[in-house]
Amino acid sequence: MTQTSASDEKIPFWRDERFWRIALQIMAVVVVVVIFSLLVGNLNRSLQQQGRQFDFSFLFNEAGFNIGESVIPYTPNDRYYWAFVVGLVNTLRLILVGFVLTTLLGTIAGVASFSENWLVRKISLVYVELVRNVPLLLQLFIWYFGIFYTLSRSSGTGANPPPNQLFGAVFINRKGIVIPWPPNTAVSWISLILLIGATVVAIVLWRWRIKLMEEQGASGKPQLMALLALGMVALLLLTFGLGWQFPQLTESNDIEGGLRMSLEYAAVLGGLVFYTGAFIAEIVRAGIQAVSKGQWEAARALGLQPGLVMRLVVLPQALRVIIPSLNSQYMNLAKNSSLALAIGYPDIFSSAATTLNQAGRSVEVILIIAATYLIINLIISVVMNTLNQTVQLKER
Repeated sequence: MTQTSASDEKIPFWRDERFWRIALQIMAVVVVVVIFSLLVGNLNRSLQQQGRQFDFSFLFNEAGFNIGESVIPYTPNDRYYWAFVVGLVNTLRLILVGFVLTTLLGTIAGVASFSENWLVRKISLVYVELVRNVPLLLQLFIWYFGIFYTLSRSSGTGANPPPNQLFGAVFINRKGIVIPWPPNTAVSWISLILLIGATVVAIVLWRWRIKLMEEQGASGKPQLMALLALGMVALLLLTFGLGWQFPQLTESNDIEGGLRMSLEYAAVLGGLVFYTGAFIAEIVRAGIQAVSKGQWEAARALGLQPGLVMRLVVLPQALRVIIPSLNSQYMNLAKNSSLALAIGYPDIFSSAATTLNQAGRSVEVILIIAATYLIINLIISVVMNTLNQTVQLKER
């Protein structure tokens, strides 16, 4: 008679860890489904008591309200769904420009905290500590009422007083801020396309140069000369090809040329950029500090200047620490853009609030807003995670 070994004995299911893993997940799904069903049922009963149904047919009704600032054509006779689209475009216009400016500001402030200049270090410290500890909504009010609205006050009299001029090339009045900008011409668009192409070629050429230097021990001088030539071409395209148009003041005190931005847009953009830039500065500082001191000492031992040490040795290694945290700050900037409603910038939240007041479709409107910001943040997360994978160390 053979005896069954201990390893051949079947474990009771209530003691099997694999069973409980699956069972607990099924229980969690069931609980979520039950809670969701209760919420949906309660919503339907509430709507039936009010004599309404849950649907989005109101989006095809006439909006009947005006939007003060619009990049794409809009009239009050358009439908509610188009008002949402206009608000979404205004929001994306704010978010995308904010990403670029806040990244530049945060990187400069973070690198400045390691400057050998005492004044530069202290300015960076004061900026970070001051901005991070003041509520964003209060900062938006300061930017709007304390800065832009104050600067827009004209000392002239009459129905159309002359605007104030800043730095000799910027005009500001109650109608907005006008800055130099390339005109909408074929030459400017062609120059912009060539400038983008030159940037892409320069990146590819730079990576090829680094690869040749690392794998073959090449000097990289031919590629460096090509990069310098591309840089000169890009500088000429940027300076002359785009054909910058400076705003000019007419005899009737109107402004011709340039790019006009509303005071609301400028205030929201300034507030978001300076607020988020302070957090990004701390992220950059932490990423730089994460690079071992041996890398700094080795770079200095090779005779590199402090600026080259930071640009060629430290920052590339710090990106592995910086980029994951940037993801959260970019998503925060996108969500904080909804505060634009407080100073009258017509973003998607403003369009939704007006639609809610007129149509009375609170549940549907809130779901649209929630889904919009969710999709925006998911896109940001996917892009940043993809970028993060490209800078991580690859195991051989």
